[in-house]
Amino acid sequence: MTWFFAILVVLLMGAVAVVAVGRGGTMAETFDDRPDARVPADGPLTAQDLREVRFTTAFRGYRMSEVDALLDRLAAERETPSRSADG
Repeated sequence: MTWFFAILVVLLMGAVAVVAVGRGGTMAETFDDRPDARVPADGPLTAQDLREVRFTTAFRGYRMSEVDALLDRLAAERETPSRSADG
């Protein structure tokens, strides 16, 4: 009886391995259903825009690409006026 359960466990583990490597069929195509961080695309950002922005959260926090994009934009907007004043 012990041999029967041992063989059954091995077969079950093999079936799980086959499914895990994708031989049991393909998964449905994924799509990004997260909401975007909504800020106006044209013109400078206002303080109200920054107060209303909401980033989607990921497993370990916010999506870094969204935060980085907003920070890059803010940095570029802050650099532009200082350059024109120096020039």
